[in-house]
Amino acid sequence: MIGTRNAVDGDPTFGDTWVYESLVGGIPGLDLSARAAIAFQVLLFETLVVGLGVVYGLSLSAIVAGTVAVAVAAGGSVAMLYIGTTTRGLALPDAHRRLLFGSGVETLFGVLGFAAVLTYLLSGPPAPFDPFVGGRSPAPVVFVALLILWDLCYRIGTSWWTAMVSLWRSLRYRVAPDTARRCRRLDAANVGFSLLELALVPLVVGQPLLVWAVVGHVAAVTAVSTAAALLLRTDS
Repeated sequence: MIGTRNAVDGDPTFGDTWVYESLVGGIPGLDLSARAAIAFQVLLFETLVVGLGVVYGLSLSAIVAGTVAVAVAAGGSVAMLYIGTTTRGLALPDAHRRLLFGSGVETLFGVLGFAAVLTYLLSGPPAPFDPFVGGRSPAPVVFVALLILWDLCYRIGTSWWTAMVSLWRSLRYRVAPDTARRCRRLDAANVGFSLLELALVPLVVGQPLLVWAVVGHVAAVTAVSTAAALLLRTDS
């Protein structure tokens, strides 16, 4: 299973991991390390992007856009695995872990974000994927575009939920100084991923609402995570 062994609880179990981790770890016969899982993710999606681009003669800009999206999603995977693994090793109350992992709210945010973006695209021009692939798209291209879009929305939703839970943690608990330092590193990692999402802005530059959505999300995660780090109280 993805993740490292926790000295207290043993290997992470379902309900104590991100949905992303649980899915990969729950596939029978598949035992991937975190690094291998991310490499597999990048290889699979990038192969699809380039392969479909060649088969259907997509523009170079479309292939580049797909590659950037895959890279941002991979960065989200790195952040999620780091945050998840580190959080499971922190001396924080079980309520914090249950709220972060077991509630599944990050998936809800991902679904809401995916539905919102898809609604915006489908209610736009007659060919809703024009900004991404340059013309009405073949079904396989649309399918892969939607997969990558969901991948991004899920990770963006996870980033926002992580920021909110971090703020709740800081307002509710006092922690040991060492735990506080590690928590602040987690908050910084979450901000780092949100800043990486700015790479998506050039892909949607012709869609002002999507530009503001990405920039607004980055600003919100940065503000909330920074507040969480500053408000964190220690026992001494």
